[in-house]
Amino acid sequence: MPTQSVARSRRTLALAVALSLLALAPPAAGPAAGVAQTQIRALRCGTLIDGTSGAAASDVVVVIDGERIVSVGKTAPPDGVEIIDLSDATCMPGMVDAHSHPLIQTDSYQIDHLRDSSATKALKGLAAVQANLHEGWTTLRIAGDADVYYAHLDIGKAIDAGTFLGPRITGAGHYMSVTGGGGDMSQIAPEQHVVADGLVVDGVAEVQKAVREEIKYGSDWIKILVTGAFMSTNDSPQNVQFSPEELRAAVEEATRRDRPIMAHAHATAGIKMAIEAGVRSIEHGTFMDAEAMDMMLAADIWWVPTVYIGRYYLEEGTEAEDLDKMLELTRLYQVDSEERISEGIRRGVKIAIGSDFGGYAQERNVREVEMMVELGMNPMQAIKAATIVGAELLGWEDRIGTIESGKLADIIAVAGDPLADIAALRDVRFVMVGGRVARWH
Repeated sequence: MPTQSVARSRRTLALAVALSLLALAPPAAGPAAGVAQTQIRALRCGTLIDGTSGAAASDVVVVIDGERIVSVGKTAPPDGVEIIDLSDATCMPGMVDAHSHPLIQTDSYQIDHLRDSSATKALKGLAAVQANLHEGWTTLRIAGDADVYYAHLDIGKAIDAGTFLGPRITGAGHYMSVTGGGGDMSQIAPEQHVVADGLVVDGVAEVQKAVREEIKYGSDWIKILVTGAFMSTNDSPQNVQFSPEELRAAVEEATRRDRPIMAHAHATAGIKMAIEAGVRSIEHGTFMDAEAMDMMLAADIWWVPTVYIGRYYLEEGTEAEDLDKMLELTRLYQVDSEERISEGIRRGVKIAIGSDFGGYAQERNVREVEMMVELGMNPMQAIKAATIVGAELLGWEDRIGTIESGKLADIIAVAGDPLADIAALRDVRFVMVGGRVARWH
């Protein structure tokens, strides 16, 4: 392993190269030809789902000044402003993917992070997050990603600075694991010294230091693999990895710095331990039981099930031997997991949409929303799970998630009526993020 000073120098060099390459990259998908980026503009929506009401409205005009919405109503747009005609479409808030991995672009992700430099990952990741935006995902919460450094967070910084047009990005730099856990590289021979893409930490002191370093380098969230994982080798999702003391130390350290914890947790005992420790969200929750749901409801925390990815691999398969374990476990537990999600929906657990993809198959991310309808939500509930519920999870409900005066103008439009057929969300025709048009056709 490199010394701390050498590691820091390598990171600085990697980030400098990444930023220089980003500066040379083609500009992000911008406004369609002929669409001027004027200061004030109006969207004429044939149908509007605003994210707050229980029903859609027809023939609504949304007026935008700069990056924010200034009015929503039936009145005619102001004289002289640019009008974007979406009268044949359904407008709705931009969607929030609360569990994204834009740097994971193949099925061999535990090895792939060794093949590319952080700079290369930044370039590929930029293309991936712009593809997510193109499909209507205007905000991504990244749940750790496949880079030893922080390429995905640097992409977010470049987007925030206006260098590129892309979705809003928040999240964790890495997923924290234990020696031999889901974020470690247990498939590598012991004489080989390679760096895992997760942070491997053991004991309270290492956990505290890792949380501090994540915050130092820009993480808005702390990601903890409380249990083993499905998609890693040589560990079990039914095992709890961290001790209660280690987990409490992580939550306490993050809380002191106003950073919430997302807890990757499959095993029932790990889910309960995470809830008791005070995490903000449970990711996956495969073996969630009724008692754990009671605890989630009492603690008022969120569940991000990431259920469609299991269906995806059962239907599509994979040639990556690293995922043989995942396929076997998914065949065993997918049906039971879906039944637990249905129970959570019936009981009113707060469920936000998370794809667990991000770097590929962006057009399939919306299938997570469709599955919520299949498992018991009505279409409006599913749309809210992908918009305002995700915004509330992030603590950004004052900025995004609904189409209201004062909110940021993150708005998409789809052909058809998603309240009649949720699959209409597959046909995105218009995307605006912060008042800037990213797609219109």
